Amino acid sequence: MKTKSSPRPKSRNKEIQNLIGLAELRRDHLLEYLHLIQDQFGCISKSHISDLADLMSIATGEIYEVASFYHHFNLTEKNDSEKKICVRVCESITCSMFGADDLITDLTKQLPENAVIQHVPCVGRCDSAPVCVVGKRPVLNATADKVCTLVNNNVTVPSLPDYIKLEDALSDGCYKTFKSCLSKQFTPSQVIQKITDAGLRGLGGAGFSAGKKWDIVRSFPAPRVVAINIDEGEPGTFKDRHYLEKAPHQFLEGMLIAAWAVNASTCFIYLRDEYAACHEMLSIELEKLRTEFSRQLPDIELRRGAGSYVCGEESAMLESIEGKRGMPRLRPPYIAEKGLFGKPTLEHNFETLYWIPEIIRKAKEGEEEIIELRGRKGLRSFSVSGRVCIPGVHRAPAGISIHELINDYCGGMLPGHKLKAYFPGGASGGILPARIKDLPLDFDTLQAHGCFIGSAAIIVLSDHDSIPEYALNAMRFFKEESCGKCTPCRVGTDKAAGLMSEEKWDLEKLTDLATVMAEASICGLGQAAPNPLLSTIKYFGDEL
Repeated sequence: MKTKSSPRPKSRNKEIQNLIGLAELRRDHLLEYLHLIQDQFGCISKSHISDLADLMSIATGEIYEVASFYHHFNLTEKNDSEKKICVRVCESITCSMFGADDLITDLTKQLPENAVIQHVPCVGRCDSAPVCVVGKRPVLNATADKVCTLVNNNVTVPSLPDYIKLEDALSDGCYKTFKSCLSKQFTPSQVIQKITDAGLRGLGGAGFSAGKKWDIVRSFPAPRVVAINIDEGEPGTFKDRHYLEKAPHQFLEGMLIAAWAVNASTCFIYLRDEYAACHEMLSIELEKLRTEFSRQLPDIELRRGAGSYVCGEESAMLESIEGKRGMPRLRPPYIAEKGLFGKPTLEHNFETLYWIPEIIRKAKEGEEEIIELRGRKGLRSFSVSGRVCIPGVHRAPAGISIHELINDYCGGMLPGHKLKAYFPGGASGGILPARIKDLPLDFDTLQAHGCFIGSAAIIVLSDHDSIPEYALNAMRFFKEESCGKCTPCRVGTDKAAGLMSEEKWDLEKLTDLATVMAEASICGLGQAAPNPLLSTIKYFGDEL
């Protein structure tokens, strides 16, 4: 016989209640509530979880399983009497290349007692390696002295970037295309056709036709939603942040055009937690935008992640937005049919939407420029880091080769360094030797060599670097970031990292592991994790 459970008592912790507010609590806002607690107290204790469970009338275990999934939530047994400053030190490929280990050693000796060091994967600033984050303030080209100065002065808040504000964007003609859509100078079909004709593909890495994606989402009944992925956690990738910090309204206009074209009622912007300044900036500019356009906008919700690379996968991101652990969904159904909250969902990477206003304007005014190199059309944004003189985001022809990119856009190799190898698509894109020098860096050109372009994150290695060392760095990253949902990825990355740490690699075992991971993992993390390993075996066997 089932008995009725007694009503859950209201929380006795007035601090938590006041912090979150008295409005009706939403289950999908769980991550936002956890962020509020973390920001306020510097940790999330058992009592915080219990109090939040009381307020939301859900099980404490349900909250704990979500909070424990994300790296940026500091779970403790009890409230810390002293709030310590967290110093996150990036250990990804490029930061490791430029002395992250030595930096950690120096910080261990010099940091005061009110600071704690946390080893973290990529923080999205590979062009300024090594990088630390003090509280929420990034420290570029970090040294122990720079970090200690900020800690000693309790400087933990990021400064806003020098970006184009709404009033200046409007003066420059931003939102004219969106206004043309609202005034019915275009039909949705016409806009979609322009995007299709321009050949715009998803610039988050998948490379799927943007116009075709819009058509597919439109084919399913309303209500529909748009979800934008700005969770670029791939080591070597930072182009989204680069453009967002300069011209946020060009992106926002592209988002609004996309939402109008598919008749979406709500837009969700999912921003990685490492981009704290961008979060503040977007919060400010979205309020201005709502005032400017009054009731002409869809609902826009800004959500922040909590340190999970796998949430860059589209369905995992949707799970996170819904207030759950960011674990990829099984397919079918695909998110275009049944996505966020079960609604047809248009998911896009930030940069894909960033170029939409420009594409439509040029098509309207007949200013389309056709740039072609080695049979590849258009331009691509390359995030370049590593052993080059001028790292950063470089927009170059899609058919460009690695030598041309380095010499014509990056100022050449660092003095005393000679090109040895490069990651063409971040940590997951594999590793190519310098001798493969004329290959166009574009979609569909690298697969025959066991690599892919992905989000065009180029990490340049020189004759000073050990290829097996950085292949291992990549595998450790995937081990740390595996969500654990599927065995091939969870066990495979752990086992591979262990075998790759040995003085001599067991090539047979590693090859078998790579095959299982690539063929049986649920999502792209596990499927692509073996690429650097296999590239090392194929091209750099003399170093094993």
